[in-house]
Amino acid sequence: MEKIASFTIDHNRLKRGIYVSRKDIAGGETITTFDIRMKEPNREPAMHIGALHTIEHLAATYLRNDNEWKDKIIYWGPMGCLTGNYLIIRGDLKSEDIVSLMRRTFQFIADYTGEIPGAKPEDCGNYLLHDLPMARWESAKFINEVLDNIKYDNLNYPSK
Repeated sequence: MEKIASFTIDHNRLKRGIYVSRKDIAGGETITTFDIRMKEPNREPAMHIGALHTIEHLAATYLRNDNEWKDKIIYWGPMGCLTGNYLIIRGDLKSEDIVSLMRRTFQFIADYTGEIPGAKPEDCGNYLLHDLPMARWESAKFINEVLDNIKYDNLNYPSK
């Protein structure tokens, strides 16, 4: 079997950031998949699953309600390695195109108080696995350390 593209990225050199993971054509329209990398793979601890689960619920809710982007959002969900999330958006986009959207999304999470959307047994398959304080902390850290100081290396995969 051929190695899929995402496994050809040198994760030992990958920084936290926003990366175009792939582009696909569906129904004549370009769909862009983003790698929203919140942790440096293999160099810092992965996120706690409760925090990542809460980030998933809050980000998905925010993105699907954002006035500018809601009609283009297809999917937001966690990576199995627990180092970030995937965001799939309609359109032929670059990493730079969504920095402001990601800043707003993570600020929403960092500031969020109250009941987590969709965190009831009838709404979620693991409703007890949430950690709002850590989700807020991880989001604020991502804003302060990455999004507010974003550079070329945080927007482009490392070259081979």
